[in-house]
Amino acid sequence: MRITVTRTGGFAGLTREATLDTAGRADAAGLEALARRALAEGAAAPPAGVPDGFAYRVTAGGRTAHFADPRLTGAQREIVRTVLKEGA
Repeated sequence: MRITVTRTGGFAGLTREATLDTAGRADAAGLEALARRALAEGAAAPPAGVPDGFAYRVTAGGRTAHFADPRLTGAQREIVRTVLKEGA
């Protein structure tokens, strides 16, 4: 599964995007389950955020969800952190 996270906003208004492919990873099942939880807890359209906060779009398994600071769930925060850290 390819998991793509796009982060926009923040004080500088920059966009950052990374993709993580779970194929061949020992932790693939856990990452895929985490992505499904994050997507299920997200919204179909970008929610209202806060000034200088980040907005996120996550795409995985043919689905896309949106969420924004400061209302990220634990699964959303973890998938964002993991993909932006490890993704290329």
